[in-house]
Amino acid sequence: MSSWHDLVTASLIGTERAVVPAVAIPGLPSVAEDARDPAAVLLDQAALLTAARRAGRPPDRAEPLPACEPDPRPAVNPAAGRRLARILDGEHAYLLAEWLAALARRGLRPPAESLPALLDRARRADPGLRSLVAEAGGPRASWLARLNPDWGFVIAPVLAGQDAWRLGDPAQRRSYLAGLRSRDPGAARELIAASWRGAARDRVMFLSVLADNLSLADEPLLENALADPADDIRVRAAYLLASLPGSALGERMVTRARGLLRLHQGIHGKRLVINPARRDGSMRQDGITLVSVVTQADRAHLILEVMARTPLRTWTGDFGLTPAEVVALPAGSWAPALLAGWSRAAVAQRDHDWMDALTRRALTGPPPGSGLEIHALQQLARRADPALGAPDAVPGSRRDTPAAIVLKFRYEMLKELDDDDAY
Repeated sequence: MSSWHDLVTASLIGTERAVVPAVAIPGLPSVAEDARDPAAVLLDQAALLTAARRAGRPPDRAEPLPACEPDPRPAVNPAAGRRLARILDGEHAYLLAEWLAALARRGLRPPAESLPALLDRARRADPGLRSLVAEAGGPRASWLARLNPDWGFVIAPVLAGQDAWRLGDPAQRRSYLAGLRSRDPGAARELIAASWRGAARDRVMFLSVLADNLSLADEPLLENALADPADDIRVRAAYLLASLPGSALGERMVTRARGLLRLHQGIHGKRLVINPARRDGSMRQDGITLVSVVTQADRAHLILEVMARTPLRTWTGDFGLTPAEVVALPAGSWAPALLAGWSRAAVAQRDHDWMDALTRRALTGPPPGSGLEIHALQQLARRADPALGAPDAVPGSRRDTPAAIVLKFRYEMLKELDDDDAY
């Protein structure tokens, strides 16, 4: 049988200079190659091969396909199914993993007609998304995977125990380590420490597993990671340490932050003032990559990075104000850097009071002042507590801001999964 590559080659060279390859698919009639235009024959053959490829496998035998095992989970309601289709079409596509995780927590399954698109997306994605799709698809996904080799990751051999760690693919190794972490955090730490000198992608995976159930017992391992030669590893380790209450890095950041930001009481009220920025020798080890503090952009970058790693209780404690009152303080041209840094800190520290204050400020305050602030607010809107409610319910909200758009989409997405009658 001619391959798709042969047909593409013939079409590129041209039918006047190349022989049109024949397409023969068992069980289907072949395209007649008579006196017709060779270009028309090529297009007919391409259409035939396309249909065969979309079918999952060529119909090489007449016996009926085996029946799919039943899936006892109820399907999502039609509204949630339509939301999934929108995500798969590219609308806020980064929320697909969150949609699938929320689906699994509720014991639901996606619409059967969405499975081919989900499997195709997972085929080109990271192991984490593959695992989510395989779990969400259940028996139907396994049945489809036996018909299409491209989806074979769903039915890949399952390794257990130490075999998964020694012989498994990245997803299986991560799954084993995450399971060990939940059962015996100390043993997981020892395994990570013993395996730390491996590839950089493994160290990234180690840090992602450590992020769950983080404790001060993990601090020595993370402090050692601050000396890693890879910038990305140091930055990730610094964010984890910054989210850990009582960490030494958090206290170092408090000292830096207090040197940068102060509250000024003037005749027109309170405002935030930025002190001259200075670099210190340990900033790079603490995950702050900074070339200089010469330009205003350099200083804004330093402010953002320090604020993102400083415990948020610093500001409510030092200023004697609530999170909502802090984020409402005027800060002049430095406001975008402060708000972006606080947004990252709120997400990393899972501080819902600050998430609530920052999200409401994004929906009701002045428009975002920079691309960094817009990106941080989008991240915040994806992670913010759904209890905040839809943006329309926030007095004076601006529904066209990036934060409002993402927050509204996410709010509706989760609500549909919880609604038995969402049509």
